[in-house]
Amino acid sequence: MEQLAGIVESIVFQSDDGSFAVFKIKPNEDRSAVTVVGSMPAPLLGEQLELTGEWVEHSKFGQQFKASRCKRIAPTSVKGIERFLASGAIKGIGPAMAARLVKHFGIQTLDVIEYKSHRLVEVEGIGSKKAETIHQAYIEQSEIRELMLFLEMNGVSGGYAGKIFAQYGSFSISVLQENPYRLAEEVSGIGFRTADQIAMSLGMERNHVDRIAAGVNFALLQIAQAGHCCVPEEALVQETAKLLMTDKLEVALRIKTLLKEERLCVEDLHGVTLIYPRHLYYAEKNTAYRLLRLKDKAKPVLESDFDSLVKEWETSAKLVLAESQREAVVSALAHGVLVLTGGPGTGKTTVVKGMLAVLEKQGFQILLGAPTGRAAKRLSEATGREAATIHRMLESTGGGDSAPKFVRNEDEPLEADVIIIDEVSMMDISLMYYFLRAVPDGCRVILVGDVDQLPAVGPGSVLKDIIRSVTIPMVRLTEVFRQAGESMIVQNAHRINRGMLPDYSSSLEFQFIEISSSVATAQAIVEMCRDKLSQEGYDVWRDVQVLSPMHRLDCGVENLNKLLQQALNPEQQESPDGTSNAFRIGDKVMQMRNNYNKNVFNGDIGFIIEIEHNKIKVRYPDNEVWYERSELEELHLAYAMSVHKSQGSEYPVVVMPLIPGHHVMLQRNLLYTAVTRAKEKVVLLGTKAALNTAVSNDRTKKRYSLLAERLRGDSLNT
Repeated sequence: MEQLAGIVESIVFQSDDGSFAVFKIKPNEDRSAVTVVGSMPAPLLGEQLELTGEWVEHSKFGQQFKASRCKRIAPTSVKGIERFLASGAIKGIGPAMAARLVKHFGIQTLDVIEYKSHRLVEVEGIGSKKAETIHQAYIEQSEIRELMLFLEMNGVSGGYAGKIFAQYGSFSISVLQENPYRLAEEVSGIGFRTADQIAMSLGMERNHVDRIAAGVNFALLQIAQAGHCCVPEEALVQETAKLLMTDKLEVALRIKTLLKEERLCVEDLHGVTLIYPRHLYYAEKNTAYRLLRLKDKAKPVLESDFDSLVKEWETSAKLVLAESQREAVVSALAHGVLVLTGGPGTGKTTVVKGMLAVLEKQGFQILLGAPTGRAAKRLSEATGREAATIHRMLESTGGGDSAPKFVRNEDEPLEADVIIIDEVSMMDISLMYYFLRAVPDGCRVILVGDVDQLPAVGPGSVLKDIIRSVTIPMVRLTEVFRQAGESMIVQNAHRINRGMLPDYSSSLEFQFIEISSSVATAQAIVEMCRDKLSQEGYDVWRDVQVLSPMHRLDCGVENLNKLLQQALNPEQQESPDGTSNAFRIGDKVMQMRNNYNKNVFNGDIGFIIEIEHNKIKVRYPDNEVWYERSELEELHLAYAMSVHKSQGSEYPVVVMPLIPGHHVMLQRNLLYTAVTRAKEKVVLLGTKAALNTAVSNDRTKKRYSLLAERLRGDSLNT
């Protein structure tokens, strides 16, 4: 490894996520500027750096210094100080002010700003208030740079410094030295692995109690991300020991301590000990309690002849309901909580309209909602009434991922007599809990969804568990009506759900293009979107959605996004390091997690409309949002997305690969969910073997959850 030191002269390029930078530094007066490339955030102009790395020869850009380590030190020359201050690093100082400060204080400028800030008023244009602002900004910036250096010296990207400093301020390094695992729990975007890397570099023992506790929490987080609310104790011990490469007995003892300290929760079912994170335990327990209470506390309907009320609406609406549809509308009058489920074309929308009409006639105030903005918009269009996302309905005010904050709760309940929620299959146990706690006693709740779709991305199988409990009234619509039945998409969705191969030869509405190679399949998807569908008159940006069963491989979400981005929104200029920029103006992007502070939520789709030096602006249907560099991990390209992420949406055209390499994820409910996202056309590409696998595989992965048991009142020994 070689050493290189110098002052940063210019920033040539920096990646949007802050993980890569190209810049020029001036080693000394006798040498010309050197190009440096490295996996690090871009430094500041005028900074003095000490780099460790090696010289490499780029085929297009010539000799470069590839840095593997970077040590930042304060600038020591007058010229370096001026460039540093002129870079905008210190709030309140621009190029002109930097020049005046250096001219007045010379080599002592940084010392004056830090230790003798009262003297700054000697410089024209600086009053006492501005002097204090400059001093505070410099102190904060100095502490962040010190924190960045601390992280880099411990093998962690300095790009995390901003998030850590925002959480802990001047105590950041103390927190890291005392218990770095706090980062995994308290700092958004920093997980266990990063915290563990810091802890190990600081010399923490592999079997330290804080490390084992953090490992247990991380294992539980991974289990929740796989859809489980709880997990057998034995499996948790095994998973944590494997993760930490430590002894199972030590993990088991630590779990017992965490249970004793009530930092974890436990249930015993049929002799199996199930461990919960606290928030999921209480979410599940209180969801069951609220559903059972609301079921028995509904505000009574004034008229008792429900059948006559429904027939009266049928006459005024000039339609005749099927028997199951009529049963559903009557049930909305009869019960405090009702589940309505059914596949595409079975008339759920007609039933919801009937429910709205008969309940409003009784003088009930009704709210409509759905888990996502796209699903809420669809519900609004279908009913002709306003519908809101559940987050908006509950008046989200911010908060973290696991503990969002809502204005509406048991103390400030929703003002409604009836609440109808659509696409309930998408709701995880946490969102259902936050919703139900804001429903006032006496209010009716109608939960609408297709139970045969994929379960929610988050923990729990709420809709399926409620139905499985057989304690909440439920109506399942099964009859496909003539108009919907004429759609080959609807027909094939039901064929798939019954375990039959779809008919892809009778109509251009539903196509299967057989391709043996996964690389050729990916290329065919690009050509289909760029050329064929565009020629057929579809807007490939808004009408067409590529869905994939997995994230990896040639036909995975990640590779398809790269290929489609290059085909539909090619980069105008090659980046200085020879790679492609992650994001470009015009890109279709998706928000990947709930951000309550920005009022954007997991699955929201937008388009990039501005890119500045350190941030990106995205236009969503209802708002425009700026993302700082440290927040860009929340965004992913959305030319292609996973089938899970498409839930609650409808697109005119769905294009989907089916290749043998995705066999792990090829299952019936996934294909069914993908097909039911399309309104006008479905195009499947790949092998018949993969299609057969998807249709025949009806084994859905078991999710550990006790919601059904709680609703039934089964004996649970805590």
